[in-house]
Amino acid sequence: MKKTVKYSIIILSIIIISIVFLVLFVFYNNPNPAIPIDPFTNGRTERNMIVVLSDIHLGADLAYAECKNNLGVLEKLLKQIKASQNVKELVIAGDLIDEWFIPATIDTYQGKNQIDFIQRVAKTNEGVIDAINDIIKEGNISVTYVPGNHDLTITAANIESIFPGINQARDEALGLGTYSPVDYPKIAIEHGHRYNFFCAPDPISNQEIAPSTILPPGYFFTRIAALHVIQGKPSPGDTTPIVAQNISGSESQDLLFRYWKIWASTVNMFPVKNKLNEEIINTKINGFMDNYSINDLIPYQLSPDGFINLDLFKGIQDSWDERQTRNKVAIHIPTAHAIDSVMSSTETDNQAGLQYFLNPASDKRIVIFGHTHEPKIIASKNHDNKKSIYANSGTWIDHNPNKTTMNFVVITPQNNSVFSRTFVKLYNFENEVVTKMAEESLRY
Repeated sequence: MKKTVKYSIIILSIIIISIVFLVLFVFYNNPNPAIPIDPFTNGRTERNMIVVLSDIHLGADLAYAECKNNLGVLEKLLKQIKASQNVKELVIAGDLIDEWFIPATIDTYQGKNQIDFIQRVAKTNEGVIDAINDIIKEGNISVTYVPGNHDLTITAANIESIFPGINQARDEALGLGTYSPVDYPKIAIEHGHRYNFFCAPDPISNQEIAPSTILPPGYFFTRIAALHVIQGKPSPGDTTPIVAQNISGSESQDLLFRYWKIWASTVNMFPVKNKLNEEIINTKINGFMDNYSINDLIPYQLSPDGFINLDLFKGIQDSWDERQTRNKVAIHIPTAHAIDSVMSSTETDNQAGLQYFLNPASDKRIVIFGHTHEPKIIASKNHDNKKSIYANSGTWIDHNPNKTTMNFVVITPQNNSVFSRTFVKLYNFENEVVTKMAEESLRY
């Protein structure tokens, strides 16, 4: 009888404990919407949290800027970050300023220069710029900027001109940077564009045309896509010339055929009203001074099945290895694979794993990218079979088809307690309501 009572008590205790854990689990993952989430508190007094934003895309003209309606919401979030007693650092991981999403026919600098452009961006987005500067001036939270592809050519001096005192994490080469927050060397934050054939800085191509340029093909593609949007997403004004694979050609010709397929696909995806031979792309930026046509960018053949040629970016298919070396890509990506995966956001995610977690020379356990506009958290194992976490910080553009916008990542580092863990959490701030999208944790 005593044993029966004892077993009953044990079973009852197990049931009660299970119910408590279930309730806590449900509450933790589906909290009462009447009780707002505060993503910027760690429940203690220490200031150690790291907030990562990326892909804000501040433009100089709201007539075509990708971030317009979300500016006020972003300003409110920045004020919440500033008010936090636990946030140690705000990291802006690329594409803060947008020099790319400008309709092809528009003169980006309006006959002036980059500093004037930056000042126009600051004036157009005054609320957000002031909110970031208020955080910098107060001094409780450090602010770090890492360059992306849309702000690839913007100099450190010009960023400093509108954000006095901001920390900038830059490589020696313009347009790239990787950042490990102070005291957290196992965390790496970069934009993620250095692994993309279309978006990585290109200091090799077009040097005779535009000395010292680093603009890659993605810059020209984005100018065309912006024109497509501003023209109301029209039917194509012209037909893309067909290029056939040069079966008697070399590997270089095969790569150029792959490159043509990418361009043909993107031009058909974002058609414009203009003819392909019209010189509608107004450059006057980063060494380029002339106007160019879409045909200048697309590989062509003078005879069917003949030699495939290219005007702008001539030879780009043969320089990818050297380009990766200059851009400090640890594990080189084969050229064919790099070209074929230009439009794949999954490839960017995969590169985080390859370049950091599967790289025996890397000790990073947490990697944050932006660039793809696809917020997510992925847990995996590294080369030592230890848990590692990749997160993508999403974007703040107004329209992100079939995906969310207004995203950010918060890292709460572990402390000295043996039970403490480092948490990586992904949030959304649409409708000015904080929603937790995903979470992972580890201890290193």
